[in-house]
Amino acid sequence: MNVPKPTRKKGIYLLPNLFTTGAMFAGYYSIIASINGHFEKAAIFIFIAALLDGLDGRVARLTNTQSDFGVQYDSLSDLVSFGLAPSILVFTWALQSLGEIHPLMGKIGWLAAFIYAVSAALRLARFNVQVEVLDKAYFQGMPSPAAAGLLASFVWMAEDLGLSTHDLRFVALPLTVITGLLMVSRFRYYSFKTLPIKERVSFGWILLLVGIFVLLALDPPKVLFVTSFVYALSGPVLTLVQLRRRRQTKRRENRQGVSATKTAHTKDTASGKNQHET
Repeated sequence: MNVPKPTRKKGIYLLPNLFTTGAMFAGYYSIIASINGHFEKAAIFIFIAALLDGLDGRVARLTNTQSDFGVQYDSLSDLVSFGLAPSILVFTWALQSLGEIHPLMGKIGWLAAFIYAVSAALRLARFNVQVEVLDKAYFQGMPSPAAAGLLASFVWMAEDLGLSTHDLRFVALPLTVITGLLMVSRFRYYSFKTLPIKERVSFGWILLLVGIFVLLALDPPKVLFVTSFVYALSGPVLTLVQLRRRRQTKRRENRQGVSATKTAHTKDTASGKNQHET
């Protein structure tokens, strides 16, 4: 008996879309701040957008107000907040100055920012068409909020340390391109959607949360950058570990199959000999 899949409602609901609008507003404000040279403020507002983006889906599920309109609107908001805003931030902060070296380097700078922006768009489009078939525990490719967080925390940390953009522009260039490519890669990233939020957890989970908040309070830009960087590396590492386990399992199955075939062949040979002797 086939169970029909639950269909999303076609109405427009205020509460979840209000959070989505707030996320888009934060992303748009980040763009304005980048253009005006307020880079630290621009980076902070990208994280505000990520926070609001994480709330709109949960609010929609809790209030049973999920809709197709909300899904599409959320994707458009993500493109502004996690595609355009980070690319403009890193371009105005560091990549734009590459043109001072040579006009060709200037083109490479804005093309690197464009690669990130178009990668975010492709990542969101691929997610929308595969959302019904993908494993809920993992993302295929680095999620755009995490990618935006990596670039934003890098800029925020550099501004907090007073580092010169001329010294870091050759770091920002490969970081922007690699982060964009990670979004459209086939690396698997843990989605955190299977965390036991509604279940009873051990006391250690509470201590872990307290530790995270303490670290964020001590030095937000450094903690966020280290966290984002480790998460970016987790995708390739997780994928390689899973591929290695699959290969080991396949080899073990092949060995067991060969062993079973040899055993069956030996039994057949012995049975044939017994019948011949008889």
